[in-house]
Amino acid sequence: MAMAIKWSSLYHIPLFCWCLCFLLNPAVCLQNETDRLALTSFKDAIQKDPFGVLGSWNESLHFCDWNGVSCSRRHHHRVVRLILSSQGLVGVLSPHIGNLSFLRRIDFRNNSFYGQIPQQIDRLHRLQDIDLSNNSFQGNIPANLSRCSNLLYLNFIDNELVGNIPAELGSLQKLEALGLAKNNLTGGIPASMGNLSSLWQISLRRNSLQGQIPEEISQLGLRLLIFGENYLTGEIPYGLFNISKLETFEVDSNQLHGIIPSDIGLTLPNLSSLLLSVNMFTGPIPISLSNASALQQIVIVYNEFSGSIPRGFGMLPDLEILNFAFNQLQDDLSFIDYLTNCSNLIILGLRANFLKGTLHNAIPVGIENLVHLRFFLFGGNYLSGHIAIDFGKLPLLELLDLGSNKFTGKIPSSIGNLSFLTRLYLGFNNLHGSIPPSLGSCHNLNELELFHNNLSGSIPRQIMGLSSLSVSLDLSSNALTGPIPSEVGSLTTLLRLDLSNNRLSGTIPNTIDKCLSLQILDLQGNSFQGEILAGFGALRGLQEVDISRNNFSGKIPSSLSQLNGLIYLNLSFNQLQGEVPKQGIFLNASAISLMGNGILCGGITEMKLPSCLIMNPKKNGLSLALKVTIPVVAATILSALLVGFIIFWHWQRISRKKNISMPSFDDHQFLRVSYAELFKATDGFSMANIIGVGSYGSVYKGLLEQIGKQVAVKVLNLQRRGASNSFISECQALRTIRHRNLLKLLSVCSSIDFEGNDFKALIYEFMVNGNLDKWLHAHNAREDGQEEESGNLKLIDRLNIAIDVATAIDYLHNGRSSIIIHGDIKPSNVLLDEQMTAHIGDFGLAKIVASISGEIQQYQSSSTAIKYGLGDPASKEGDVYSYGILLLEMFTAKRPIDESFKEDLNLHTYVERNISDRVMEIVDPRIEFEDGGESFKECILSVMRIGVECSREQPGERMKMGDVTSELTRIKGSYLKQNLQQGRRNAYSGGPSTSRY
Repeated sequence: MAMAIKWSSLYHIPLFCWCLCFLLNPAVCLQNETDRLALTSFKDAIQKDPFGVLGSWNESLHFCDWNGVSCSRRHHHRVVRLILSSQGLVGVLSPHIGNLSFLRRIDFRNNSFYGQIPQQIDRLHRLQDIDLSNNSFQGNIPANLSRCSNLLYLNFIDNELVGNIPAELGSLQKLEALGLAKNNLTGGIPASMGNLSSLWQISLRRNSLQGQIPEEISQLGLRLLIFGENYLTGEIPYGLFNISKLETFEVDSNQLHGIIPSDIGLTLPNLSSLLLSVNMFTGPIPISLSNASALQQIVIVYNEFSGSIPRGFGMLPDLEILNFAFNQLQDDLSFIDYLTNCSNLIILGLRANFLKGTLHNAIPVGIENLVHLRFFLFGGNYLSGHIAIDFGKLPLLELLDLGSNKFTGKIPSSIGNLSFLTRLYLGFNNLHGSIPPSLGSCHNLNELELFHNNLSGSIPRQIMGLSSLSVSLDLSSNALTGPIPSEVGSLTTLLRLDLSNNRLSGTIPNTIDKCLSLQILDLQGNSFQGEILAGFGALRGLQEVDISRNNFSGKIPSSLSQLNGLIYLNLSFNQLQGEVPKQGIFLNASAISLMGNGILCGGITEMKLPSCLIMNPKKNGLSLALKVTIPVVAATILSALLVGFIIFWHWQRISRKKNISMPSFDDHQFLRVSYAELFKATDGFSMANIIGVGSYGSVYKGLLEQIGKQVAVKVLNLQRRGASNSFISECQALRTIRHRNLLKLLSVCSSIDFEGNDFKALIYEFMVNGNLDKWLHAHNAREDGQEEESGNLKLIDRLNIAIDVATAIDYLHNGRSSIIIHGDIKPSNVLLDEQMTAHIGDFGLAKIVASISGEIQQYQSSSTAIKYGLGDPASKEGDVYSYGILLLEMFTAKRPIDESFKEDLNLHTYVERNISDRVMEIVDPRIEFEDGGESFKECILSVMRIGVECSREQPGERMKMGDVTSELTRIKGSYLKQNLQQGRRNAYSGGPSTSRY
């Protein structure tokens, strides 16, 4: 019986205590009940408790014994701490939390709270520490937090808070740490922040804050200042450089400008982290930084710093990151010899500067002493000579970037000793020899880019069998031979495989169907043969496939039509034949290319292929459709012959007078259009339908009834000298070429008008978005006398158009048995369809050159050549020059000879003189900063450099169009990839991870 009483008493201890409490001290008991009810309300607002942390919150225990709850004995068991971090809790924060009046610390970080931070939190006058970071709180920051006058630590980092930073927070005199990073805050940084006299760390990274940094903040004794990834403008207040206690100074990814004080290393002697990246800072790198002996990282990428690299950085023993990429620095890299004492150096980045050097001094031997180096970024400079490094002495290297230089010699086999290597970039150099099989020992490699070199030999099986490759394997534009090794099936996680423009041969291994993650496959420009593998249908992730310019034969496998994610398919210039499928991507004529094959039939109507009933009659006799079709075809052919005879006779009569000849056309490829039909289609060649006027005639918009769609009709002004020659040139150039980026010629009309005059016209597909010139320049006068605003093209639109035009020119120069020189590449001759795909038109100045002779007649009437005063003959190099100017015009929105140019200045020299230090000042301001600026500036700089290289005065110094296409495609891929990776930052400060370097 005694035992039973004992257990019963224990069970009812809480109830007994409450009763005793009310008897002895009712006021205290009521206060405790208030805390209990507040906690119960808090629990009721929680929707998910995956770890059961709130399971103990019940009547069997006193609330002071509940998980995460701490009480003070001195204050009659009042709740003073509520710590529930990293418990996976989902729910809203109950406003009853404001009733825990003795609460000093709240720690709910790393959960999934949502909704607004309750206003009732202002009742917590004893609160010293509140941490709500890494949740999903929304709404504004409560301004009445200023009533919590004892706050020391406020951390709302990584939520979804909006609105301004309340100026009232400036009254929190005891506040030591303020964390508001990684939210959606707008407005400016309140000047009242300068009143936080106790503040020593402030983190506002990754918001949308604007305006200037308040000078008042200079009054604080800060040790940590993180304002990166906002939209702050102006110069850094000079007073910030006098906060001698400052250790972390991060203002990267803003729109700040100015010169960094030369004595920064003396006024900030305790500095350990300096991040100034992605701004517009100019001037030299301060030499005094070497006096800040605690420096661990200096990151100033994407600015306009110039001059040489200070040699004193070798005096910084704790230096881990030194990244000066994408600036205008000029040096010979001898400074690396001074870094030999920086044994902790992890990242050394100098990509995309103006560094030069040859062989013995291009990469100093001293770099081999940096045994902890993990990121070696020297791509995009002007370094030459052999790559003379024993990479075995850099065992921790993860990223090696030497691409886009002028290195020669062979790829060092010692790279194979880098067991931690994940990314290797050696593209765009002059390396030769074979690919070292030792690279197959890099078992952590996920990106390998060796494109645009002079590499020869076969693809090592060790490379193709490297199962770690998951992002990209790019061996394009080399001189590789032999088949694709069957080990390609090991690349089960690879996203992109590019072996284009080599000399590879043989059949595609069946094992490729194991590359289940493959999204992009580019095998164009080789000598592959055999049938297209039906196994491609197993690669469900494929988005882009290009196997053009090979020797594939047989039928198009229907399995390609089952790839639902496929958005681009190029099968052109092979030996394919048979029926074209009518499912999947084959329902979108603009997404595929089939030109230059054998006898293909069927497909959707837009492909304009012959019927397979005609091409493949039944073995047991003619089908009914064929019996019906033959007379129709015969009648059509007879009619065509009759019309052709009349046209031939007419041209013979004219040619006797003018000594010119009419080019021949395959009748089944072109419409038969009469003058009367064109007259009707254009409303009698009405002025209202004119959409363009050129040197040799006018272009009209019309609705051609026989095909039921709009066309563009170019009517030649035969009274203009050279018009007939222009007509012949355009006919000869367009009669056999087919490319998705060339304006499609639908028909030619050579006839007599209603008054008996000679009439010549070319009929094209109508481009609904007009020409590129109208998108770049506001020059069309309206009826009210004002100028019509031109449209706006985003950066990605301009990149796509630039690639489209480059691809088309490369096809004209290199994709055929004969070379076609366009001779008049300019924005008004670039037409844009409904999807903004670019098509080159106006071949009136084109010249066809037999590739076997390599001889090109002198032809100096190109409007482009005359405009720039270069007098180039019609040549590939002349087209490249015109393209380079077009590229610069697209990204600056300035015409080739702009009215603002004076003396000897033209578009080429204008960009060349400004690209080093003011590239962001000359770019078309209408191009939106779609990614916060980092990848934007890199992309602009890279494209401008291509434009400058293509428009060099000496033809031999200009880029090849194949190289231009590949480089622009790489730039676009890099730009899109950097945008996808932009969100990865450090959890607390929002600081950039090493992946961005």
